[in-house]
Amino acid sequence: MTSSLTTTEENRKFFTQRKVYSEDVSSAPEIDWADLRALARDAAQRSYAPYSNVSVGAGALASDGNTVVGSNVENASYGLTLCAECSLVSDLIRQGGARLVAVSIVAGDGEPIAPCGRCRQLLFEHGGADLLVDAGDSAAPLKLSELLPGAFGPEDLGIRRNP
Repeated sequence: MTSSLTTTEENRKFFTQRKVYSEDVSSAPEIDWADLRALARDAAQRSYAPYSNVSVGAGALASDGNTVVGSNVENASYGLTLCAECSLVSDLIRQGGARLVAVSIVAGDGEPIAPCGRCRQLLFEHGGADLLVDAGDSAAPLKLSELLPGAFGPEDLGIRRNP
């Protein structure tokens, strides 16, 4: 029987990286969801959405205690459109690249909206499986792992390369 995890060393790296990958998020500071929603709502008002007319804003708390924001920026070619989460991650990196702990994403009506599949993957890379995603006032936040089960992450690159 063969396995994609062929050596003990590869197994150790896989499990060590998985633990470290999500550990940053588990030491989260207090999350003020109302504040994150307010940041997201403000960002949505600053979006550029002349084609879909769906403004989206995102506000997040990083592991260093800073907040980051982003808004969608559409493009006439559609494929070049940047989602609010892309803009948010750019702000995260610009501020030093801490890990995302909690994120609120809202549409122009101010209500939470789920991240698209591409953005779930982007958020996973910068927040991990334990990243909390705002589900609104009437629901508990979701872990990103609930929205993106079995996610592909940076640790997969090292263990899944061709022999």
